[in-house]
Amino acid sequence: MDTCHTYRLHDSVLYQMTLTSRMQERRLEEGLRALGLTRITWCVLLAVEHEGRSQPSEIAEFIGIDRSATSRALRGMEDAGLLVRFNGEPDRRTTRVKLTEGGRELLLRATPVAEENGSHFLGKLSADEVQQLARIMASMREGETRSLPKF
Repeated sequence: MDTCHTYRLHDSVLYQMTLTSRMQERRLEEGLRALGLTRITWCVLLAVEHEGRSQPSEIAEFIGIDRSATSRALRGMEDAGLLVRFNGEPDRRTTRVKLTEGGRELLLRATPVAEENGSHFLGKLSADEVQQLARIMASMREGETRSLPKF
């Protein structure tokens, strides 16, 4: 007789976490897409404008994606007029990034989309549950690699 336990997919907390994450991501992506943004380009706008990240490596680390994904996003955003890349001072070998007025305007328009998405899902929880969930997720990520190349 087989003593191996049967894995029940829908009973798995991690599967439930994945479903929830995908649902909130999809909802956010739909709202951002209407503005011509992706999750990555949204995160780049935030990293540069609100978090003071100006080097591509800092942006990649902040978002949790690899440098090549960051470079692709920056190139597309520069082509769209959302940011400019320039050589750093005093070390001209470094690349710096700065949002254009159009990038800042788009960030202002996208912020309510992200806030509404957060309210939609987190509004289903009490304030205490939100704090507990944040602590639990931080504990689960502890010691794990930060990079998510397919973010």
